[in-house]
Order: sequence, then C-alpha cells, then structure tokens
Amino acid sequence: MLNEPTYQALCEMKLIGMANAWREQQKNPEFTSMAFDERFAMLAEAEKIYRLNQRIKRSLRAAKLKQSHACIEDIEYAAKRELDKAVMRQLATCRWVTEHQTVIVTGATGTGKTFIACALAQQAMRQGFRALYRRANRFFAELLAAHADGSYPRLLQKYSKLDVLIIDDFAKGTITEQQRKDLDEVLDDRYGERSTIIASQVPTRQWHDYLADPTTADAICERLLHRAHKITLKGPSRRKEELAE
Repeated sequence: MLNEPTYQALCEMKLIGMANAWREQQKNPEFTSMAFDERFAMLAEAEKIYRLNQRIKRSLRAAKLKQSHACIEDIEYAAKRELDKAVMRQLATCRWVTEHQTVIVTGATGTGKTFIACALAQQAMRQGFRALYRRANRFFAELLAAHADGSYPRLLQKYSKLDVLIIDDFAKGTITEQQRKDLDEVLDDRYGERSTIIASQVPTRQWHDYLADPTTADAICERLLHRAHKITLKGPSRRKEELAE
C-alpha cells in the first residue's frame, strides 16, 4: 500500500490540509466511486480552507485581541442595547475597512464595547486584513517607550501599515501633551489610508474637551469622527447581569 508514503510526501510539501483530507478519503469507501477530478477538487478545496484557517489563526495571535473569541455571529441584539442589526450587517461586509473609515463604539461600562470592537476586527481578519488591539494606556505607554529607546519612527510605521487599529478605553483618565501629540501623529498617518476602531465610555461630544488643546483636538476629532460609523450601546452592564444569573 502506498497510502502512508503518499501522506508523508504531502506533509513534506506542506500540503497539510490536502494530506488530512486525502487520509479521510481513504477511510471512506464512498469516495472510491467518485471520478478522479472530483476527488482532486475536494482535496484542493481542503488545502485552501486549511491555509485560510491557519492564516486567520496567525492574524488572531498577532492582533492580541482582548476577546479573541468575539465574532459577528455571537453579537446579541437585545432591545435594551438599541443595537441596529442593519448597521452591523453593513459593517460585517468590511467595506468600512476597504474605504478606510473609522468605527466608534461608545457606551457605559460593561455594555459590550470591547466585544463588538474585537468582533469587527476578527471579521476583518477573516477577509485577509491585519489588525492590532491596544488599550489606550498600553498604546500610549508603547509610544512613550519608543521615544526613549529611539524606535519611535519604526513604531509609527508599524501603526501606519495596520489595516485596522483598535484603541480601547479611549478618553479614560487624563491625557498629557505628549500623548496628545503622539495620537495626532498616529491618526495623521492613518487618516484616509487605514481604518481605526475606537471604543470609549465617553460620548464623542466630550472628546474635544478631553483632548484640551483646541488646535490638536480639532485635528484629532476631525480624523476620528469624519465619515465614522457610530455605535452607541445602551442598557445595563452585561457583566452585572451575568453575575446576577
């Protein structure tokens, strides 16, 4: 029998999906009645799906999503959340990514902002886009460290090339002058070229006051809010509801 050498040869050529599908075909006598072309097409499709899944796994690891399990299919549409299904269906197409637009998710603590931000990022990765998740404090800490060790230009270039950058917990606490300048630099590189997701407890109407400096605040708010898709989540904290159950 040449089955095992064939399997090993496929594995050595890194055709893992095809190898596993071929092995399954050998176990099922129903496949023997199929034409060669039909069986080979199934093997090729198995390899294609395997590679796609592996790419998505790599993208998810690199993105470091806070909720890596979050996906569009699991978003809940309870009436009290006031979450529009039509809006989410539109965002699920990822046209906002190809058109380099921003998504703003606001709402009180525990309403599911991070879940939706991560679900949108995962959907984008399914379609081949690269994403990165950062909480605002971590985002600013990385930029500060880059100033100190001389890697700031390289970090700016990294952020500028990401298809989707998620900044969570935006406008939480105070912002320093350096952080304001860094945010302006990052958004200037990305505006009209890449897409950004911002999740915040603070309503967008208060962002200008939070940023404090009028000139820089005007620039940042313009880049974030122009042509942005805005999702405002309502209702009680989902965390509290889950604890009460």
